Amino acid sequence: MSEPVLSLDLPFVRRVASGKVREIYELGQDLLLVATDRISAFDVVMAEGIPGKGRVLTETTAFWLDKLRDVVPNHLLSCDVDAWPEVPPEFRERLRGRAMRCRRCQPTRVEWVVRGYLTGSGWLDYQRTGQISGVALPAGLQHASRFEEPILTPSTKAASGHDEPISFERCVELEGAEVAHRAREVALELYRRGSEYARSRGIVIADTKFEFGLFDSELMLIDECLTPDSSRFWPAEEVVPGGKPTSFDKQYLRDWLLTTGWDRTPPPPPLPVEVVRNTAATYAEIQRRLSA
Repeated sequence: MSEPVLSLDLPFVRRVASGKVREIYELGQDLLLVATDRISAFDVVMAEGIPGKGRVLTETTAFWLDKLRDVVPNHLLSCDVDAWPEVPPEFRERLRGRAMRCRRCQPTRVEWVVRGYLTGSGWLDYQRTGQISGVALPAGLQHASRFEEPILTPSTKAASGHDEPISFERCVELEGAEVAHRAREVALELYRRGSEYARSRGIVIADTKFEFGLFDSELMLIDECLTPDSSRFWPAEEVVPGGKPTSFDKQYLRDWLLTTGWDRTPPPPPLPVEVVRNTAATYAEIQRRLSA
């Protein structure tokens, strides 16, 4: 395996933000989003990276943004590092495949989570309360049950720690009625369209999250889109109520971590070579299945 990219030294640009996976820089009037090979689980970044992961995230996002641009405009301007005069030639190879030049938007304060199947934290909430984020669901559902219609279960964006579920009414308070209703409509349509295409490739999108921003008062899809970091992908043939389908995302890593007795606080346990290799293979496989 190649060495993972965990950090970047780009002296020709100013870094404006650093997330669990992405570094964000100013590039002229635009933003440069660079996906590293870092990986997080339970909101903690692992010490080891996953080789090639950043390129999978970037290329998968670019694929979806192009396919879904008729649903809502997006912030992507270019992925062609050779076309950016601000980037010195000696840095282009390091950025190739993992960098996006994007419009500078004002992000909303909400993560727009859409669920089509009962799983993850939603499954735990349902078992306790019969609801997810205040959305009442029919009784008797099982793990991996499909909802009659996808549901929106928005959450806050935590600067650190865990995101917290919020009601749609709270979204309206945070963003205003016009933006909140438009974002809800668009998020559900993006999920429907993405799910329809993924199903044609033998993949079920169990749930996902979208990020939106405003550019000249227009709602735009920003950040990543329908990637293994932001979504839960299952092989369609394994999806039955009560089942536990294989996950083409970082669920493999989460499952391994749960076997270690780790308490989900830093520092995380070291990842064995096999776990790193298998996680990298999982990311590469979902990209191949969706966009090859």
